[in-house]
Amino acid sequence: MNFHQLHIFYTVAERGSFSAAAQALHMSQPAVTMQVQALEEYFGTKLLIRSTKRMELSEAGRTLLPFARRSLELSQATDAAMAAFSNKLQGRLQLGASLTIGEYVLPRLLGPFGREYPDISIMLKVMNTTQILEEIASHQLNFGLIEAPVEHPDMVLDAVMEDELKLIVPSSHPLAQREDAIYLKDVLTYPFVLREKGSGTRKVMEDVLLERGHDPESIQTVMELGSTGAVKSAVEEGLGITMLSTSTVKHETALGLVKMIDIADASFKRNFYSIHLRSALLPMSAMTFLAYLRERRR
Repeated sequence: MNFHQLHIFYTVAERGSFSAAAQALHMSQPAVTMQVQALEEYFGTKLLIRSTKRMELSEAGRTLLPFARRSLELSQATDAAMAAFSNKLQGRLQLGASLTIGEYVLPRLLGPFGREYPDISIMLKVMNTTQILEEIASHQLNFGLIEAPVEHPDMVLDAVMEDELKLIVPSSHPLAQREDAIYLKDVLTYPFVLREKGSGTRKVMEDVLLERGHDPESIQTVMELGSTGAVKSAVEEGLGITMLSTSTVKHETALGLVKMIDIADASFKRNFYSIHLRSALLPMSAMTFLAYLRERRR
């Protein structure tokens, strides 16, 4: 028995066929079959029951499967720990990210990561959470980064970064001139420009309002827009105020176009989450990138 045979057996079991496993492992189907047979000879029992219509695990195969998975996870953890000493990781990393993460958070992190691991190439898709889940399920993405938790029976969710929303107002707004503490009741008297319903940013705001006893539907919403950039432009023009992630307005606040304000009696904090298939082992490049994000949680 060797680790390579366990890896092949695990892949066959998870993909459901020798042909699918061969494709995933970049091997020929006869080579995959031969390695599984060698593993069966080692244990002296059948691990897979083959028929013309389907392939399924024997009782021995079902017993071996969790051990095979643990051996692969241990191997990956070992590689990740030792990679810190060599920086010689290679591979192609395919991930999806929701709008705020993909357009405002990751760009400032990808440069330093690329310099630390120059042989890892990254392919990033910016899309909504539903699209990310669909592409992970179809094995088009290794994992995704999303702004709000979701429940999916086939996927694993893990908090990797922290974020905070703040009140964003035009630089000439009355709230921008205040020097005393600003409370939620003061804020809700003004018209808002908001992201569309269902966006992660808006959900965080609405959840906090409900916790504080305010009905989100009572907000004076003068405009709903489908992108953070459009919301920022509307606020700059004085059309209303908004709640946005601090990472999305650094440029505008530095230029004095808008002002970021703390609300004394409300905190709008959230996590960003990674999500991947429960049945899939993340490649070493993905594990390293997620570890990199956790080290820079803020």
